[in-house]
Amino acid sequence: MSARPDPAILLSFDVEEFDAPVERGRVMSMAEQMEKGGRGQQRVLDLLDQLDVPATMFTTANFAQWHVALQRRAAARHEIASHGRVHATFEDADLAISRAVLRETSGQEVLGFRRARLQPTDPEAILRAGYRWDSSENPIWLPGRYSNLGKPRTPYRKGRLLELPISATPRIRLPLFWLAWKNLPFGVVVDASRRCLEHDGLLNVFWHPWEFIDLAGSGLPRYMRAVDGERACDRLAAFVEAVRPYGRFSTMSAWVLGQPAA
Repeated sequence: MSARPDPAILLSFDVEEFDAPVERGRVMSMAEQMEKGGRGQQRVLDLLDQLDVPATMFTTANFAQWHVALQRRAAARHEIASHGRVHATFEDADLAISRAVLRETSGQEVLGFRRARLQPTDPEAILRAGYRWDSSENPIWLPGRYSNLGKPRTPYRKGRLLELPISATPRIRLPLFWLAWKNLPFGVVVDASRRCLEHDGLLNVFWHPWEFIDLAGSGLPRYMRAVDGERACDRLAAFVEAVRPYGRFSTMSAWVLGQPAA
């Protein structure tokens, strides 16, 4: 797929129960996971209002049902897409369940999907559940998670399903997803983002709302806690202003629907 002549900046957030510490052996009730996830989403929505930019919210059905008011607030200004039924587990049946819950709680049509932890999902199963596109590929090597260096960096089709990979720079594939954004020097991230916009006509980057609360005492490793809370808010605001001159902000479905037919 050729890039649009007007570069697009696609900001997104994986809106979920805060189960990252549970993955690492900490006992945490669902109520606590949801309290922290909800507090982060409240902060993110406040910040996006201040910055006056749209985003795509990949939301678990579980989160949407726990936080109906937050879901409605997000849907008023942003796109709602699916992040599965729950964050901890997945089966193909969750695709349709999640989409139905998100449509009901948001009042929006739900066209996009992103699998938790960016794991592969059968494209035909995604299509059968009613989605139009997927954004579950990070075209880099991430030790212990995935090796996608042989996959395209820019949007492409898996049969009838449109895949929107997370952005990585041309040639060396410097990653730009949330971990890189938190741990690389700010100037490097901005320059790499600008190069993606100039080369690809597209920048697709994402975070989690829980990154925008204080993570001290969470039990997460330092590379996940780096630049949290208000520091993360300040960094996101600075990032938005730094890339704003190089493109226009869009939700993912708005960008997809503006593309020429395949």
